[in-house]
Amino acid sequence: MAPVNVSVIYYSSTGTVHALAKAAAEGAEKAGATVRLRKVRELAPPQAVEANPAWAQHLQDTADVAEATLDDLSWADAVLFGTPTRFGNVASQLKAFIDTAGGLWQQGGLADKVVSAFTATGTAHGGQESTILALSNTFYHWGGIIVPPGYTDPIQFQTGNPYGTSHVSGIGGAGSAPGEAVLAAAAHQARRVAETAAALKAGRAAS
Repeated sequence: MAPVNVSVIYYSSTGTVHALAKAAAEGAEKAGATVRLRKVRELAPPQAVEANPAWAQHLQDTADVAEATLDDLSWADAVLFGTPTRFGNVASQLKAFIDTAGGLWQQGGLADKVVSAFTATGTAHGGQESTILALSNTFYHWGGIIVPPGYTDPIQFQTGNPYGTSHVSGIGGAGSAPGEAVLAAAAHQARRVAETAAALKAGRAAS
């Protein structure tokens, strides 16, 4: 496989999406990619964070995770984005980061990157697919090459989301953490992304 760079960029309030992001990073690494795991900046006011003990604890637990910059986008051959669902849409923290990429987009620095997305919701049918599709709107504008997991591995028939890995975390993050099958699905999705990016890179080099 041609060497590729993969950025896993995510927002997580109580840790669910963080767990999926870590599994994705590990999956990409096992596929031979060089990986950057990056969280986006927390923008919620301190009083909102402190009102949810799980949120405040997760913020402390991930203090050592580097924050995403535009260099993480320009460096990458492929990017996986992770976000919890907010009313069927992308969390404002991740959207705020994406909105800073206008200059890079204008320079053509986001075109032809392999892109994919994963998410979590508080309830079943809580907007998982609509959130991933909302991120796809951004990818279309970039000229990104969207690579979903589809039903390309038996694990997808256990987790049931061909759009992107997803998990039901419970309201306020009070439910269960992602189990083995969901984490395996995130790893599979990232491997598929890394392998597709490598094939494209090798093909371009040979043309």
